[in-house]
Amino acid sequence: MKKLVSLLLALAMALSAVSAFAATLDEVQAAGKIVMSSSPDFPPFENLVVDIGTGAVDYEGIEIDIMNIVAEKLGVTLDIKPTDFDFVLTDVANGAADIGVSGFTVTEHRKQNVLFSDVYYLAAQVVVVTEDSPIAAVADLAGKKVAVQSGTTAEVLCLEAGYDMSAFKANVDAELALVKGSVDAWVIDNTVAKRMVEEYNQTGGAQLKILEEPLTEEPYAFAFAFGSETLVDAVNAVLGDLMASGDMAAIFEAYGEAYEVPAAQ
Repeated sequence: MKKLVSLLLALAMALSAVSAFAATLDEVQAAGKIVMSSSPDFPPFENLVVDIGTGAVDYEGIEIDIMNIVAEKLGVTLDIKPTDFDFVLTDVANGAADIGVSGFTVTEHRKQNVLFSDVYYLAAQVVVVTEDSPIAAVADLAGKKVAVQSGTTAEVLCLEAGYDMSAFKANVDAELALVKGSVDAWVIDNTVAKRMVEEYNQTGGAQLKILEEPLTEEPYAFAFAFGSETLVDAVNAVLGDLMASGDMAAIFEAYGEAYEVPAAQ
């Protein structure tokens, strides 16, 4: 709790001067690039990829593909600025990035601090446990220790529910805590949970499973500083075209994920 409060205070301080750091469409196009802050540890949405032979670093994922199309449509290049999830919105607020793209759920609290694009995807928070876990439903989490990634809506949900919680910088660390038995369950986005659980279960060992009952449904969008309305409008136009044309569904399908255009939020 203490950590979350300090992070919220730090973000609030950064946002106090947000109007000075707004990124407009004209400014982005004049710079010839759109700077995207992201935490690339959230497959299949964004993931860091390192070439073993050359050591070259690249990024891949659903949101990376979307943003490459956005950049192309705006006539600029995409400049990815990797950071911890806790600091993505701060990057947007202090002008270190033009847009925050990291599997962000639109919440009323976040809407007080940043602008959001239109919702492009509906996700859900789910519970991951080991195959032999006695936890069979959300109600069974009472009295259990739960792992989350810090700064996420999973953390907020678990705090509000009063769970005994451990927060980690990256979901891979939360997953490891579950595998090692340091926690009883792990709360995470459903799409990412599916990918990470499948990958882990291919390695053998303590098998993981996702409970059928979700914690909540959550709308995904991109974040901008206040004052960036022209840039938001331009990004919304691209997102709208992608959803209407079926190209958004094709992006998701390329990563083995089903897609439905979300209802208006």
